[in-house]
Amino acid sequence: MNFNMNSNFLVERTFDGLSKLEPHEECNQHKVQVVVTPVNGREGSAEIRIMGGTTNWTDSELRRNSNYSDSHISIFSGNSSNNLTSDAVTDFLSKHPEFLENYIMKEVKIDQVERWIIRKSRRDCRSSDVEEQGERNLSLSSLRMSRSFSYPHGWKYSVHADKQEMLESLTHRLEEKPTQNHVLWELSKCICSAVGADGFKLFVVPQHPDKENLKLFAVTTSENGRLELNSTQNELIPLQVAGTKEPLRLTKDIDDDRFQIGVSGEDDVAHILGQPILQPNGELLAVLLLWRNSSREPYYKEDEEIAASYLVWGGIALHYAHLYLNMNQQKDLNDFLLIVVKSIFQDMVSMDMLILKIMNFAQRLVNADRASLFLLDSKNKELYATIFDIGVEGNIDEMDGNKKLSKNNKEIRFPLGTGIAGQVAMTGEILNIKDAYSDERFNRTVDQITGYTTKSILCMPIYIKGSIIGVVQMVNKHAGFFNENDEAAFETFAVYCGLALHHAKLYDKIKKSEQKYKVALEVLSYHNTCTDDELTSALEAGIPDDLTGLDDYYFNPFTLNDSKKVRQSISMFIDLFGLAHFDKECLVRFVLTVKKNYRKVPYHNWTHGFSVANSMYCVLKRTASRFNKNEGLALFVGALCHDLDHRGKNNKFMSDTASPLAAIYSTSTMEHHHFNQTVTILQQEGHNIFGKLSSCDYKQVLGLLKHSILATDLALFFPYKAKLTKIIEDKIFSWSNAEHRLLLQAISMTGTDLSASAKPWYIQEQTVKIIFEEFYQQGDAERDAGREPIPMMDRQQPDQQAASQVGFLNGICLPCYRLLSELIPECKPLLEMCEENLQRWKQLAESVKSSSATEGE
Repeated sequence: MNFNMNSNFLVERTFDGLSKLEPHEECNQHKVQVVVTPVNGREGSAEIRIMGGTTNWTDSELRRNSNYSDSHISIFSGNSSNNLTSDAVTDFLSKHPEFLENYIMKEVKIDQVERWIIRKSRRDCRSSDVEEQGERNLSLSSLRMSRSFSYPHGWKYSVHADKQEMLESLTHRLEEKPTQNHVLWELSKCICSAVGADGFKLFVVPQHPDKENLKLFAVTTSENGRLELNSTQNELIPLQVAGTKEPLRLTKDIDDDRFQIGVSGEDDVAHILGQPILQPNGELLAVLLLWRNSSREPYYKEDEEIAASYLVWGGIALHYAHLYLNMNQQKDLNDFLLIVVKSIFQDMVSMDMLILKIMNFAQRLVNADRASLFLLDSKNKELYATIFDIGVEGNIDEMDGNKKLSKNNKEIRFPLGTGIAGQVAMTGEILNIKDAYSDERFNRTVDQITGYTTKSILCMPIYIKGSIIGVVQMVNKHAGFFNENDEAAFETFAVYCGLALHHAKLYDKIKKSEQKYKVALEVLSYHNTCTDDELTSALEAGIPDDLTGLDDYYFNPFTLNDSKKVRQSISMFIDLFGLAHFDKECLVRFVLTVKKNYRKVPYHNWTHGFSVANSMYCVLKRTASRFNKNEGLALFVGALCHDLDHRGKNNKFMSDTASPLAAIYSTSTMEHHHFNQTVTILQQEGHNIFGKLSSCDYKQVLGLLKHSILATDLALFFPYKAKLTKIIEDKIFSWSNAEHRLLLQAISMTGTDLSASAKPWYIQEQTVKIIFEEFYQQGDAERDAGREPIPMMDRQQPDQQAASQVGFLNGICLPCYRLLSELIPECKPLLEMCEENLQRWKQLAESVKSSSATEGE
């Protein structure tokens, strides 16, 4: 057989006087076949056949040529092969244990060694005597290897116990609690028993430890048997083991300063063994601290090896726990995806309900405290959210379409690229941030608005058809930080979020289309366009050239009938813009149809539309150089059309009564409807007064027209006023700044819309009576619906008129006119008359108050 001349021989077996040899190790020399047999019965001689030849060597020659030691060659010396008995081999191995250990370590496979250990353990367990050990220092666990240990921890394994039995017991114990920490806890109890420790402590590493400032958490058991994690302090021995990832043995008798640290909470600790528990990739998972009391022996190298061997086998249980955790997470994710599919294809829930479901499940998926979903407004390059930052409330399985949604009153919007969510929406990358306030990309504005404190963030984009449609942001993980597993689960979940949101958007579009259809039917049933006879009559009556009095802020609109208002509106339009770019017949038809589309309500009717247009005409006539042609055109047409199809009810009433209009437009409900009615009229045949404008001008005018009409919503007046006031105070207003001009246009629309408050007192008094009649009609409708109207709209409280007007003029009208006069001094007459009217209303309010006091007496 093959061997190397410079290697050691081992006798495998002896038969028929022939010793069969094989090499102990290999080197780079040539291998030869060697057969050793006695030569003429001479002791110390051997016959060696090499490659078919025969060479006789004595034992000294053999030693010299093969570099063998005397002890190795002496095995083969003798008169006959019959001298090579088992006793001789046993005697040799007993005298040379290093040889046996060297051979086993290098030649015998680990599974064979395990089988030997198991057989040896079972044999020794049947024996009551403990064999005396040699001169080597052996551990306490080695000295008691033949016995079963029984400790309070419940484990009865000796150093060479059957590991298969250990795994079966571990599996049985972990069926109910297959988490990583439970596996580590049970494994620690096993190792504690195997090495004969008096106690142990288990320290686990956070999922994402800070390598520069590592922290460990001690695992303890509560009274009900549940495992708990507690932060540690001054546990320097576990930290040292964690830092080196190497076992550490300490003995109190040895002058080692490290032992002075001791084991917190334990007395009479004399010997310590710190054992790191590593993952297959070498990352630290936990640290096991074992100790013995002063009456026991110290730990030795064998104890480290015993612990390491159990950790190898225990790794199977850890792998099982990891698989179990992944399966549970996947099951939870699959359950939610089923809910999403049901929501899309069965319930067809609204967008708001779907957003709630997405945020609710997402925070449970990654154990977050808060969840936010921002949708992308591609047109304005902004992220927005109407339902923001929900906490854990109820179960997502219990959500249904009948559950009332808790929506934020304020819609949160911010530019793309702002904050963490803005960065994710712009770049498409996933961001996992441990400390939000230390990241310069974090936008603190949202926290300031909501009063919430953000710590850790996991933010991920949502795609549909390769485009980002939104961003889901998880905030403040309850335990530690967001990890790679959270990112992986969240990424899968985000794919289905995109699908769900896409279908919900389609569903919302369908619902809005239905509502628009209902509104269209309602409008068509009430309104129509002007007839040919009406057009002919208006053209035959002619357009008056005399505009005397119309350019006066104090013009009284009640002096004209509806037909004259039409003709004067056309006259003001022509006076401002001419007919070079406009068709006269188209203009007349447009104004006639606008008149028809004002409902016959007490105040927001055609007379109000004309009055506001007249006030805007006065402003534009006095500021010809301030506003350009397109701006002036949008302002005048916007003033004329700003209350088209007004129903005599405010936005709140529309929302409270679940009007189809409120379903279509969530904010500035009526103002959006007024603008859409204007566009509807322009789209009718023969009504497009902007038809001769260039495409660029046409687009700009429509944009400015929408801005002007929406600005009449008083809810928008306050933020516009605040911005413009700040600009004026900082003395940075510029007519060349587009944003500044838009703000001024918005304030101008508000000022002309409220111009009734700046008319002479007789006109003001008459107008207020009409306004309150409309208010009372809304109050009556609210009372019929079972709701109590506010005092201003309560017909039963007419004494509230004066006081409400004082508040209205003080809070809205005067601030508006002061701001307008600051930038357009020509508007000062509006401010002056409004101040005069305020004094009149104050006097009336005081009079009513005095009368009430007198009646009370």
